[in-house]
Amino acid sequence: MHPEYVRQVEEAADWLRERIGRAPVAALVAGTGLGDTVEGLVEEASFSYADIPHFPVSTVAGHRGRLLAGTLAGRPVLAFSGRFHLYEGYSALEVTFPVRVAAVLGARALVLANAVGGLNPDFSPGDIMLIEDHINLTGENPLVGVNHDPWGPRFPEMGAAWDSGLKDTALAVADRLGIPLQRGVYAGLKGPSLETPAEMTFLRTIGADAVGFSTVNEAIAANHHGLRVLGFAVITNLNVPGAITPANLEEILATAARAAPKVQAVVREVVRGLED
Repeated sequence: MHPEYVRQVEEAADWLRERIGRAPVAALVAGTGLGDTVEGLVEEASFSYADIPHFPVSTVAGHRGRLLAGTLAGRPVLAFSGRFHLYEGYSALEVTFPVRVAAVLGARALVLANAVGGLNPDFSPGDIMLIEDHINLTGENPLVGVNHDPWGPRFPEMGAAWDSGLKDTALAVADRLGIPLQRGVYAGLKGPSLETPAEMTFLRTIGADAVGFSTVNEAIAANHHGLRVLGFAVITNLNVPGAITPANLEEILATAARAAPKVQAVVREVVRGLED
């Protein structure tokens, strides 16, 4: 990583540390239409991305562009309401800037939530998929360049990129709350054009159950820092050849919003069980 990037991350972290006081145990990143996944947060401070030094600014509908600091289930957390995407013109380093800042601030877990197209014919719009693994087809990687050794190793392992303990906890919590969870593999593309039928067939053939334009680079950066990573993908439309549901933004936002309280309920209980 370029030294200038490292400096910017540390300056943003220092700016936030002065204003939030204590280290978070976890950071939450909510995507399109999923701002309500952080509704259970007891807010202690709120910042526009535009006010945080060196922070990118979200340009996509359904992304609020605010960082909330407070407690969830009594545990200190950071909640990023809105994320950044490669298709907005941001680099992989910019996309993962919030993850880096959270890690420097002391977070030890990262929870990612996104809105996706379903590839598995057994899925339906409104389903919530627990991300079990991912396929990076973005053509980008936030670790390209000189490694910053204090943050993590040159070649981080990705064999357990999505923490098995957190996944087990999420499944147990969802079962207790009566919230059905699908399980599957998420494919991350650069976007913003949606998939052709041939591309959908290809993605399904290589093992993907859902597809979207975010998340994988954030997961890579988090693993580089040694963070435990948990992910939820809300199926907002189906991308199954022969049964394609057109991606209407208003409907996607509405579907994500309906699922958000369920995601929030599971996340709250997972955070409650995190160790200090």
